[in-house]
Amino acid sequence: MAEHGLLGPDSREAAEHSRRLVEEEGLRTVRMTWVDQHGAPRGKFMSAANYLASLESGIDFQGAVLSMDSANHVFPPVFVEGGGFDIPELTGFPDVVLVPDPATFRVLPWADRTGWVLTDSYFSSGAPVPLDTRRALRRQVEAARAEGYELVVGLEVELYILRRESATIALHETGTPPPPPRVSVFEHGYQYLSEVRLAGVNDVLERLRDAYVALGLPLRSMEDEWGPGQIEVTFDPLPVMEAADAMVLFRSATKQVCERLGLLASFMCRPGLPNFFSSGWHLHESLRDLESGANAFMSEDPSEPLSATGTQFVAGLLEHALPATVFSTPTINGYKRYRPYSFAPDRVNWGVENRGVMVRVQGGPGDPSTHLENRLGEPAANPYLYMATNLAAGRDGMHRKLQPPARIESDAYASDSPLLPTSLWEAVAALEGDSFFASELGPGLVKAMTMMKRHEIGRFLSEVTDWEMREYLEFY
Repeated sequence: MAEHGLLGPDSREAAEHSRRLVEEEGLRTVRMTWVDQHGAPRGKFMSAANYLASLESGIDFQGAVLSMDSANHVFPPVFVEGGGFDIPELTGFPDVVLVPDPATFRVLPWADRTGWVLTDSYFSSGAPVPLDTRRALRRQVEAARAEGYELVVGLEVELYILRRESATIALHETGTPPPPPRVSVFEHGYQYLSEVRLAGVNDVLERLRDAYVALGLPLRSMEDEWGPGQIEVTFDPLPVMEAADAMVLFRSATKQVCERLGLLASFMCRPGLPNFFSSGWHLHESLRDLESGANAFMSEDPSEPLSATGTQFVAGLLEHALPATVFSTPTINGYKRYRPYSFAPDRVNWGVENRGVMVRVQGGPGDPSTHLENRLGEPAANPYLYMATNLAAGRDGMHRKLQPPARIESDAYASDSPLLPTSLWEAVAALEGDSFFASELGPGLVKAMTMMKRHEIGRFLSEVTDWEMREYLEFY
């Protein structure tokens, strides 16, 4: 790594800060984490000494994870030239090199003398791995900065907490994917924003709160949602790259803290459990003008809710919404959320303070907090891809000075707006017929994503479901 000069001056300052933390906190382990194409953290637990060495040389990491779907099934023909992705460096299932980003270094409050750091992936030549999703977002961030803007993002994420009924893994449960764990309800639910419901789970929420604060995550609120054991957590706005990193750390911390308490935290969109409802992930976003520091979405016109820049950004989001759903809603399960009158969007539209639309405007003329709420995403989305495609689409609207269709003023679900995809395979087809995201994210990354999702879809469609058994076994 040192010979390729992959640590810049800012990174070297952060690296020195992490060295001091290792020494001052007496750290013995550093978890070096790389976020895969699913948005899931992968990594190695390294000794503190080897983390410090990696600041100069990186660490070897098995590149095979690039070829695995969400059940860890290998989906491309990995031993052909190019590893199935037409990327010469991936021939032969090679290792890659993980380079720590010391600006992300944290001390984990729940683990003994343990640090945590995010990494970026490179080939041994020093060339970046084109399937690294964190780098895809960084390219969009750099492009926006070159145009004089920075995207600022607030996170609003719903999830379920469940009680694990057993810590035992039976021999018949060792396949991949394994059967879902045996669970029971954590809290009754159905009392939206109830103080009493939250108080009933207060001890767990306090443990989570303390972990978020200790990690430096800008916690804003913890709320009782509608479903049993469903909560919503929101964070104050951050620059987009920091927000994506925060989402990775938030999900990982939540799952680990809950695991230590005998609980299961799930970011699955719609668990197949009685009386459970869908969870969403809304992006609250605005553009900051780098020269003035002002909110570029704020309107000065009393008759318009957004500036011309903000309106064009909305138009870009709507223009590219169909192929973008692969990145905002990457699971088969997530499309069960797009239902009429469900507080989730089911079509491509926008409006002011309307929770039925895809893009909701909050704020108004002269309000410096004016921003967009993109309501498209599910909690399982890869944050780098969700935010990168969001920023790319908005920037395209600005470049082309696009104008969105008329705002929805009443019933969003009765409008003649184009429908969102109703399945992952419909969304993948839209992405395969699209050239925009291939040009913005790189054709290799988009090809890998569509290959992976086609494989996942094929596995799903080959399964005989309980519905089919109920519907056909006795009748025919």
